[in-house]
Amino acid sequence: MSTLTWAVAAVVTDDTGRVLLCRQGRGERRYALPGGRLRPAESPVRAALRDIRAETGWEIELVDLIGVYHLTGPTASTPAGRAGPLPDVLVHVFRARAAEIPPAGDPPSGCQLSWHLPTALPEAVTPLTRTAVVDAVAGRSGVLRDAQWTWGADSDGRPGTGQPPEQRGEPATDPSLRP
Repeated sequence: MSTLTWAVAAVVTDDTGRVLLCRQGRGERRYALPGGRLRPAESPVRAALRDIRAETGWEIELVDLIGVYHLTGPTASTPAGRAGPLPDVLVHVFRARAAEIPPAGDPPSGCQLSWHLPTALPEAVTPLTRTAVVDAVAGRSGVLRDAQWTWGADSDGRPGTGQPPEQRGEPATDPSLRP
């Protein structure tokens, strides 16, 4: 097991049941749930509220915990990225609702927000996003799942789009960004 990274994400829905997704970076990146990493001595709840507001500009209400998802790095036979081996990540995924008032201003650059029906997610979503949305729509809570980072090219031949930003040679999302 590599170093464990703690992260948070949320399946944020609006009054019509659509899910908020973020497409980060330039080019044809995958859609993902809004979220981020925990800071030292920070609870998953505080991290989710902080990171989602910073990433999207939306104030959210956390409803409950859908589950804890453990993303593991590739096997030893898989070559490591430019920044070394992929981390193991423990992601607390919450069910959340967007506040009734839209954010004042645009979200930080680098995150293209869009709303999607859970039954019509874009094809280019991260495996964690697809799994967590399915669990959320099914009303599941307390889910514990193991998954692996997507390695190499995706179904459209784009290299490494399932990898975290550090593995694609990009800077990690700055958690201090404000809406």
